[in-house]
Amino acid sequence: MKKWFIPYAKTALVLVYLVIVAGALVRMTGSGMGCPDWPKCFGYYIPPTEEKELLYTTGKEYSKGQVIIKDETLLVAKDHFVAPANFERTHWEKYTKHDYAIFNPFHTWVEYLNRLVGALAGIACLIALVFSFSFWKEKKQFVFLNLFICFLMGFQAWLGKTVVDSVLNPYKITTHMLAALLIVAVQLYVIYAVQEKKKARILDNEFKWILFAALGFTLVQILFGTQVRESVDSIVEAGLPKEIWLQNPKGGFYTHRSFSILVVCANIFLFWRNRKLNLGFTKINWVVALLGVEILSGIAMYYFNFPLGSQTIHIVMATLIFGLQFYLVLENSKKITR
Repeated sequence: MKKWFIPYAKTALVLVYLVIVAGALVRMTGSGMGCPDWPKCFGYYIPPTEEKELLYTTGKEYSKGQVIIKDETLLVAKDHFVAPANFERTHWEKYTKHDYAIFNPFHTWVEYLNRLVGALAGIACLIALVFSFSFWKEKKQFVFLNLFICFLMGFQAWLGKTVVDSVLNPYKITTHMLAALLIVAVQLYVIYAVQEKKKARILDNEFKWILFAALGFTLVQILFGTQVRESVDSIVEAGLPKEIWLQNPKGGFYTHRSFSILVVCANIFLFWRNRKLNLGFTKINWVVALLGVEILSGIAMYYFNFPLGSQTIHIVMATLIFGLQFYLVLENSKKITR
């Protein structure tokens, strides 16, 4: 069973990153309320594709929990029944979590696919947990760490519910993002620790401490980015066109933009130091490359009015950079020399 653990752990990690990508697409397309209830979508396991499916229909068989939109209000079936010719309110109760009652098929399916990928990631984490028990005798911590990952996935699912119930509260969205980064970090630690063969490298204290700083800078920069996103969200909710989303940005935007200089300098130093001393940390090359894409996507959002895909790329690049930096920290954690 041990040989199957790493493949499933890596699959779970890839799926978690796909959840992050899907979440970024939800943000980009404004599909966060595409499914106004949770865990189902308009009361269905497979959501509707047309608005008429959510209208009261005479003779239709309704199951408990199914949702219709009537008079711009979400109504939930209280029991199982066949709809009579005349609408009877006794069969229905108002959805009380919020008053959002808009159906957009595109938004609904984008949000549904986000949830579907999340469910697949959860299943992969559970399978990895099962295989982790093969290490019980010699490395019990692997089992507990995988239990922790599964707990975090459940916590993420609950957070997703609260985000919908709060009609996309920005602070809860930020917590949702940070929890995803924590899951990635624990998964990377488990994958690194379980591998017996580790590549020999020359360790350098200066590289090590700047790397720690760079990882911290990335986390801070992500937090600054969430503040910018929250301010943009408030403008979007007001219905203003994207051409003016960053026309008069608040102070958080300038902090985010200025802090990027520190992030770039730290990672360029690591790239230079690694090449100069031939340390063998090849992942720093990927960090710098992704950082370039991150900067270009930021420039595109500011100067070209959020072109299609720029927000998604910006978010995904940040999480990939975090993951690579964290793994580099793990590679620096043990004194392995050649």
